[in-house]
Amino acid sequence: MRLRQTAIILCTLLCFLTHATTIPVEHRRRDNGTNNGVEERRLELRRRGMRRLGHWGRRNKEGMEKYFHEPGGSELGNHYDSRYHHGIQDYADRKDTQLHMLRAYLTFFNENNLETWLAHGTLLGWWWNGKVLASYPSTIEVPMIPSTDSVGLQMLPWDWDIDTQVSGSTLAYMSKHYNNTHYDYVSNDEPPVKRTYLLDVNPASVERERGNGLNIIDARWIDTRNGLYIDITGLSETHPDDQPGVWACKNYHRYHTTDLYPMRETMYEGVVAKVPYAYDRILIQEYEETALVLTDYEGHRWDPIVKEWLQKSDEEAAEDKKEKIAKKVEKAKRKIRKMAKEAKEAEAMKRQEAMREKEHQQKDDEEEEGEEQQKKKASNAAKEKETEEAVTKQLQVEKRSRSQRHPQHKSKLGNPEMRDQPKDEHGSAYQDMDTNDAARQHHREHHLVA
Repeated sequence: MRLRQTAIILCTLLCFLTHATTIPVEHRRRDNGTNNGVEERRLELRRRGMRRLGHWGRRNKEGMEKYFHEPGGSELGNHYDSRYHHGIQDYADRKDTQLHMLRAYLTFFNENNLETWLAHGTLLGWWWNGKVLASYPSTIEVPMIPSTDSVGLQMLPWDWDIDTQVSGSTLAYMSKHYNNTHYDYVSNDEPPVKRTYLLDVNPASVERERGNGLNIIDARWIDTRNGLYIDITGLSETHPDDQPGVWACKNYHRYHTTDLYPMRETMYEGVVAKVPYAYDRILIQEYEETALVLTDYEGHRWDPIVKEWLQKSDEEAAEDKKEKIAKKVEKAKRKIRKMAKEAKEAEAMKRQEAMREKEHQQKDDEEEEGEEQQKKKASNAAKEKETEEAVTKQLQVEKRSRSQRHPQHKSKLGNPEMRDQPKDEHGSAYQDMDTNDAARQHHREHHLVA
């Protein structure tokens, strides 16, 4: 692992030593005394193989340290490069800066045959007011709208980010031949606008994986007047064996080759630009369909006549604020009503559940009571049966005992002559039977039957 890291560091140092010798002299910024020679010092350090003035670009255990730095302090402060930041631009200055910065960027890339295309929010801004050309010969002179007032701004006016993408091979070529280029831009306006932009390629761009997440931006096109910039990210096939044809940046955006190519040529802010072939699918995947139909957003409204996002007036903004407050209040009311309804439904369900439990309990009690009654009936029937069996058995025992005590009784029963004797007044055919014994037997049988 240590040998691998050492090899990567040596290759990167060799690459940037080569870069420093290939920077076009006419594109290097001339020191005007406002930066105290920092640029010249940084160039000298690059020539000596160091990547950045100070600690930027050094590798630690977690990977390469952050290369691009922003002043921060607020959300807007994160959209400036710390080296050229002098304060937050107002709305008009920012729009003017972004317009010429993007025109200069596209012009520079077209002049040097570097392929780049619009991405993310910048692509969405083009979608609302874009115009795809049938074709543009690569040798055509790059057209530019002469006046900023002759074309509606295609960038989303509330978006402080301008995003573009390049292929991994273009990124490597930029790093080798155009890194640290200062481009002097002159517009066709009257009077012309003159500005200088810096193309700065991140040394960590050679690493195509996200790493520690501190260097997901591979390069920047920076306005040296105020520090506003264009983010440039490279797309590479990071896993060609497992996922062939899948292009990814360091921020987990992935695209198929058929989504990107063949590129479509279009006009953007008066300059020839390129957009991905399946731009609609890419936008829906990133922003969902709502972003393609919503016409009122972030204090702006879409004007279909002039085809431009227009900032609302103070009165419209105040009215929108009232509407938003009213919507929030209505939303809160709906939420309260919904909560009350859910509470009522929960209470009703609880009552129903209690009733069902009560019914089940009653049913269980009835079943238990029925089982007890059945058991009691069965027990009484068993007792009656036992009693009958006991009586029957007792009678049998007594009969046997009686027959054993009076054997002549049996003989008389078996003698036909005795059976033919006349009966007495009680219907007895056995005159010689002991009268007391007969009375006792009759009383006993009557008692047992009772």
